[in-house]
Amino acid sequence: MFCPFCRDGETKVIDSRAHEQFSIRRRRECLECGRRFTTYERIEESPLKVIKKDGSRVPFDREKIRAGLEKACYKRPVSAEQIEKIICDVEAETYQDFEREVPSRFIGEAVFNALRDVDQIAFVRFASVYREFKDVNDFVEELEPLVNPLRH
Repeated sequence: MFCPFCRDGETKVIDSRAHEQFSIRRRRECLECGRRFTTYERIEESPLKVIKKDGSRVPFDREKIRAGLEKACYKRPVSAEQIEKIICDVEAETYQDFEREVPSRFIGEAVFNALRDVDQIAFVRFASVYREFKDVNDFVEELEPLVNPLRH
């Protein structure tokens, strides 16, 4: 680490603390000039690619998950905190289970399953787009386990 004041390369860490998620705040002192400064270190993540249905690959983007959830939860009693929790849970599960590439189907299923427990109307809205319902029979098939849970 180079001192921002004298550009010397010898510093010592005085204090380290966790700062936000996946970040460390370090207080340093230059061994040459004695001045102190703060650095923030983040874990370097390898960019995760999402494999789309058509085979193309795009960077993982949590904002796409947010957009889909906000559409599904529009005018529903689902808080911003609940949406953020679903996004964080799906993101954590994705990075835990996959290293370089993840099928879009995995992300969709994770959101799908999390939303089922939060709000049934939002769940059906999301399902109608995610599962590409063609007609009312598709809705009935998806709703059957919710309406008659003992049969399934």
